[in-house]
Parts: sequence; C-alpha cells; structure tokens
Amino acid sequence: MGIVSEEAIDEFQELMDKAEEPLKKTFERVHQGYLRENLGRFLKARDWNVCKAHIMLVECLRWRVDNEIDSILSKPIVPTELYRDVRDSQLIGMSGYTKEGLPVFAIGVGLSTFDKASVHYYVQSHIQINEYRDRVLLNGRPITTCVKVLDMTGLRLSALSQIKLLTIISTIDDLNYPEKTNTYYVVNAPYIFSACWKVVKPLLQERTRKKIHVLSGCGMDELLKIMDFTSLPHFCRRGSSGSSHHTQSANCFSINHPFHQQLYNYVKHHYETQGQAEPAKQGSFHVGFPEPEAERCVIAKTIESELHKFENCNGLAMSIGDRKASHEKLKDDET
Repeated sequence: MGIVSEEAIDEFQELMDKAEEPLKKTFERVHQGYLRENLGRFLKARDWNVCKAHIMLVECLRWRVDNEIDSILSKPIVPTELYRDVRDSQLIGMSGYTKEGLPVFAIGVGLSTFDKASVHYYVQSHIQINEYRDRVLLNGRPITTCVKVLDMTGLRLSALSQIKLLTIISTIDDLNYPEKTNTYYVVNAPYIFSACWKVVKPLLQERTRKKIHVLSGCGMDELLKIMDFTSLPHFCRRGSSGSSHHTQSANCFSINHPFHQQLYNYVKHHYETQGQAEPAKQGSFHVGFPEPEAERCVIAKTIESELHKFENCNGLAMSIGDRKASHEKLKDDET
C-alpha cells in the first residue's frame, strides 16, 4: 500500500476505535486479528474515501448485530433433506486453493435452479459459506480474498426468474463482504452469456471489470497457471460435461463432498454445544435483505431486458417453425 493508503487506514482505525461496543465485538469476528487488512477492504470498496468507508463498515456491523450473524454457524439448515435440496439447487462448493493459497470456490451459475426452498434458506446457506470461509478456513491467515470460477453450463432464459434472488445475494456480498473476491473466472459460456456480458460490462465499475475474466471453453489451460489440477473445479477438467454430470466424490457441489460435509458437521456441532439436540425442523431464521445500490438495480434490469429480447426472438423462431411445420403437413395432406 502507498503512503496515502496507510494514512487512510490510520484515520479509519481512529474512527472505529470510537465505535459502540457491540459493533467492535462483531468486527473482531470480521477481521480475525487482521484489522488493517480488513479496513483496507472497505476503503478499497469506497475508492479510499474514509468517510464513505466508515459509513459502509458501521452499517455492515449493525446488519451483523441486528441479524445475529455471529451465531449463524450454530444454526443448521434442517432436516438433512432440506439441506440436500438446497445443495442440489444452489450449486456452490470449494474445490481447493490457488498456488498463492487463496480458496477456490466453484459456482454453477447455469444449472442452479433455486427452486427447492424459500429464499431465506438460500441466503442463510450463502452467508454460512461466507462465514465459514472467513472464520474457519482463513482464520489466523493474512489472506482475505478468494477466487471464484463461474460455470455457465446450461444457462438458459429461465435464469430470468433467478435474477431477484441473485441480486439479493450479490448485494449482501457487496455491502457486507466487500472485496472478498480477488478474481472471477467465467467458463463454459454459451452465446446467451456473451450477449448479456456485452451490454453489462460497460455498466460495471472499472475495479469490478478488471476482476472478471471470461475464459475459452472449460478454462483448464488458463486456470492451471494459478492452481494445481487437483484444485480445478470438476467442470473445468477437459472432457467434462458441465456442472452436474460427475461422481459425488469429484463434484464439489455435492452434499457428500468433503467441504460440505465439514461445513455441515461444524454447524451441527456448534448447535449441539449449546446443550440442545438437533432440531427436528428448521427454526425461523430470516436475514434482513439490504437495499441494492443503484448500480446493481440498473445491471439487474439490463440483464432482464436482454433476456427478454432472447425470449421474444425464441418465440418468433418457434412461431416461424410452427408455421413451416403446418405448411409441410398441409402439403403432405394434399398429396
């Protein structure tokens, strides 16, 4: 960091020293002993404006206190069948680490359906993965970011129905887990993604644009430059047929993958240490959804508009095809 950045962190730290005690306590969960590195994340998210970064962090900490985020890793999603449904429809998992030690998270964007549970369970699951990453996997380490590999296999017009939920999740990340992703790698991108990316890319902040890399095909050759083969997500291995066609041991989305088994057992254990047996059914756990920023709303509406264009074009193509089929049938009847 440069001198200006260090001075900004000093000023930011002085402001946080005056914070209310409950906010200080939850902030300890956030920075895990790496105070300056985490202050730097919020400063970077607000272009090193100390006043804006301070407001952002205080609002984040209040969100954590109001929604009891510090205890979310002791709130299992039960019964197991419900957790399995969430895992089957919200495709995310950790496949390993980069050569620099950054966790590699794989996300099956195209084949995630988000249709087997309410929005609150998907949000709860997402936050639990974030907290487990930060408080368990990265505990005691100066690393504060991860790498995400986004698999677009199976991306279709039905993605239109998922935009609202994805906007909620991405807003939670932007406001409460800023600058936690070092790089986004997009792989197996169909034409529909390329068309949407063309109109969305200019709307993104330059800082965000630089993080996103669209790779050719499954991206294996490029990704092997930053991670070993064993850390590659299953859908990036040449000969892969996408996010869903793999054995459970290799598929990092599966509930049986070591990452999800360890996460689930960790949460279950911390619930049981409170002196209670595993609940028979899921208790009420609703996290407040922050309002998306204006930029996020514009991006969501742009994607919706682009997908609607595809929907209309497909409808026209189907209509033409139907007319052609009817015409050929009429000719057959005449003969």
